[in-house]
Amino acid sequence: MKQVYKITDPTGKIYIGKDRVGTYRCFGSPDIETVNADFMSLPEQQRSDYTVRKQTLWESDTASEEELSAMEIKCIREHKSNDPKIGYNRFPSYKAAQE
Repeated sequence: MKQVYKITDPTGKIYIGKDRVGTYRCFGSPDIETVNADFMSLPEQQRSDYTVRKQTLWESDTASEEELSAMEIKCIREHKSNDPKIGYNRFPSYKAAQE
């Protein structure tokens, strides 16, 4: 089962990713230094007890790799997770004109 998912971190920022096999433990690969820097802005109590949310945005048993990648890009743009103020995706590059 191919999936596109959204991760919401305690910072409120999101990450959109894709999973080619539908594993429930897949949480993407945002830039860890950026995530860590954002976490350091949280109160210590929140850094020691937090929840990460994963939502499946789309899934398919029959989609090709190209369709999966296209859906991931579509979701990144729709959710604006490539805007550094909103999310951790860095591809495709964010352009304010997307709005």
